[in-house]
Amino acid sequence: MKKLLLVLSVFLFVLISNLASAGDDGKIEINKKNNGYVEATDCFEKVNRGIFAFNQVVDKAIFKPLAKGYRMFPQPIRSGTSNALSNLSNVVTIPNNVLQGQFKDAGVNTARFVINTTLGIAGIFDVASYYGLNKRDKEDYGQTLGAWGAGPGCYFILPVLGPTTVRDSIGSVITLVGGDAWYNVTVVNDTQYFSEADYYVSRILDGIDFRAKNLESFESLENSSVDLYASVRSLYLQDRYRKIQNIDKTTDTLSDDDWEEVDNQ
Repeated sequence: MKKLLLVLSVFLFVLISNLASAGDDGKIEINKKNNGYVEATDCFEKVNRGIFAFNQVVDKAIFKPLAKGYRMFPQPIRSGTSNALSNLSNVVTIPNNVLQGQFKDAGVNTARFVINTTLGIAGIFDVASYYGLNKRDKEDYGQTLGAWGAGPGCYFILPVLGPTTVRDSIGSVITLVGGDAWYNVTVVNDTQYFSEADYYVSRILDGIDFRAKNLESFESLENSSVDLYASVRSLYLQDRYRKIQNIDKTTDTLSDDDWEEVDNQ
C-alpha cells in the first residue's frame, strides 16, 4: 500500500511539474516532430550548459580513458560483463513490464533471468537466447510514468550523472526507494553474500560498458555538432520517447543501449 501511494504521489508531482512548465496557453511545451523526437522544456539551460561543460571535462579525464582501457580486454570478457549487467537489469525491467501491462515480456524476462542466472553463471552467458527466449528492451520507472501519460517535465543535466528530466529523475528515485531488488539486497539489506560495493561497482561498469560501445559514435557527434549540448539533449529525449512508445528503432549514432547507463556513470 505504501509503495502504491508513493507511485501515485510521484505521478501527481510529475503532472504538477508539467503544468508548471506550460506556456501561457496552458499547453505543455512538448513538440512531437515527424521523427518521433520529443522536445521537453529546457527550463535551466544556462545552468545546464555549465554542468554539461563540467561533465565533458570529467568524461575526458576519467570515463573516456577507462572506456578505452576496458576495450583492451578480450571480447569474451567484455561480452560476459555486458551479458551479466544486462541480466541484472531485469530486476528493474520485470516489475515495469507488469506495471505497463507487458505481461508476455514480463514472463520472457523472468524466464531469461532465472535461466541466465543459473545455467548462464550469474548471467555471464546468454543461455536463454539459445532456448529461443530473445532479449527484450529494458524498462524503468521513468518509462512507466511516461506510459501512464506523465510528460517529461523540465530537461536538466546532473553533475557526472548526465541528462535527465523531472519524470526520469523521479523514476530513478522510485528505483532506489524500493524498485530495484539488486539495490535492496546490496545497499539496504546487510547480507553475508553481497555488500554495498557490489551495487556501485555494477553501476560504474554499466556506464563504462556503454561508453566503450559508443566511443566512435560520441567522437563523431562531437566533431559534427555545431552545438554539442543541443545535440546530446536531442538524442537523449528522442531515445527516451522511442523507449516509452516502444518504437523499434535505434537512436541515430548510438548503440541500442539505455542512456540511463550514461546517467549512472
